[in-house]
Amino acid sequence: MSQSNHTFIPANESKWFIALFDFYVRNLFHRRFKNILIDQEYQPSSGSRTIYFLNHTSWWDGLIPLLLNQKLFKQKARAMMEDKQMLEHRFFRKIGAFSVNLDHPRSAVKSLRYASRSMERPNSSLYIYPEGKIVPFSVGKPEFKRGLGWLAKECPACDLVPVGIYIQTARHDKPELFIRIGDPSTPDRSMDTKELSKLLEMDLQSVLISLRKKAHNDPDGFRSL
Repeated sequence: MSQSNHTFIPANESKWFIALFDFYVRNLFHRRFKNILIDQEYQPSSGSRTIYFLNHTSWWDGLIPLLLNQKLFKQKARAMMEDKQMLEHRFFRKIGAFSVNLDHPRSAVKSLRYASRSMERPNSSLYIYPEGKIVPFSVGKPEFKRGLGWLAKECPACDLVPVGIYIQTARHDKPELFIRIGDPSTPDRSMDTKELSKLLEMDLQSVLISLRKKAHNDPDGFRSL
C-alpha cells in the first residue's frame, strides 16, 4: 500500500504565508494572462458559509480559489486537493488545502468529514472540483464524483455556488482567463445523493454554457479582476 493510501494531510493555515503567497499568485496570474475577467452573480453575505464547485481544466485551477477568496469573497477558505499533489507540495496546506485520496474510499470519507466540520465555522468556504480530475473544457454535462452531493446534504445551511473557468486565446496571443460565478443552486437536499449530484452537474453545465457564449460574444460584459 502506498503512503498516499493512508496519509491524510489537514489544512494548517498561516496568515503570513497566505499574504506572501497571495502577492506571488496575483503577480503570476497577471504575468501569464492577458486579462483575468469576472462575471459575478453571487457574493457571500457576512457570516455566509459557501461551497464553491468548479470545473477542472488546467494546472491553474489549484491557484484560482486563493485568487477569488483574497480578491472577492474574504471568507475562511479551504480547498480539497488530491493527496498525490499535496505530498509533493505540502505548502498548500498553509493556504487552506487538505488532502483527499480519490482511489481509496475510506480515506475519501475521512476527507469529506473533515470538510463538513470545516464548514461549521462562520464565514467559511470550501472549493471543490467534483469531477476529481483535469478534463478538457466542455459545455457538456460534467460527471461528478459523489463527494459534492454528500457535502450538500451534510451542510444544509451552506450556499452551493457553481463556478465556471474558461481559458481562451481568441483575441490575443496571451490567454485570457474568464470566470463566471453563478447564482446559488437550490436543489431539494432531501433527495438521494446521486440525484442531488445530477442537479448540481446541470447547474454547473448551465454556467459553463453561458460563460463560453459570453466570453466569445460579449467579452466586454466581464469586469477585470
